[in-house]
Amino acid sequence: MVARFRSLRKSHPGFWSGLLKKRNRPNSSEVLTTYLKQTGEPPWTSYFVKYTDVVNDQRGMSHFNWPVGTSNYHVLRTGCYPYIKYHCTKRPKQDLAMDDKFFKAIKIVNLGIPTLMYGLAATQLIRHEEVVATPKGDVTIYFLLPEDKGSRY
Repeated sequence: MVARFRSLRKSHPGFWSGLLKKRNRPNSSEVLTTYLKQTGEPPWTSYFVKYTDVVNDQRGMSHFNWPVGTSNYHVLRTGCYPYIKYHCTKRPKQDLAMDDKFFKAIKIVNLGIPTLMYGLAATQLIRHEEVVATPKGDVTIYFLLPEDKGSRY
């Protein structure tokens, strides 16, 4: 068995190094925080990150507060394979528990089909990308259009 594993490792080195690389991926929350800091805590942002580039540590969170530096963001987050979509707006902290439950219920009732279609469409609509430098390595995030970082809208 050990000999078989060694022969597989030698015959497919790219595959095995890819598996090892994925173990050291940053959390999606780390990419979110780093990006918001990197852009100077903008009034809003909306981006996609590939599932394969991060550890999905915010699974099940749809609408929530996210403190960064001196700001609080209301984050709308959804999985839209092959991406995770984030829409962040700088706003005062609020109780978003009911909103979060509502968005989860909509996703369940729709069987996730609209979010899947959105993700598949996004693969063709994305026109801009940026790199987020995290302690665990660079992660590329994707945008439908380039954003004006200081714009309120």
